[in-house]
Amino acid sequence: MAIQAVALKNGPYLVTGDLTELNLTDANGTRYDLSGKEKVALCRCGASVNKPFCDGQHSKIGFQAAEAAVKAE
Repeated sequence: MAIQAVALKNGPYLVTGDLTELNLTDANGTRYDLSGKEKVALCRCGASVNKPFCDGQHSKIGFQAAEAAVKAE
């Protein structure tokens, strides 16, 4: 199944699909082990203490974000 990323309303990016094909690394190039996972939630608010993964802090800080993609002109 193809990897899909969806921006959840006022929440994280939900990434689903064949995550063995996803190369998720930190700024130093260290790869996160996603083996055995079918989905991950990636922090979008910046408040998670478990970055890059979401830990639910967005709901505690009242994070609000635009969900609609903006077309480039």
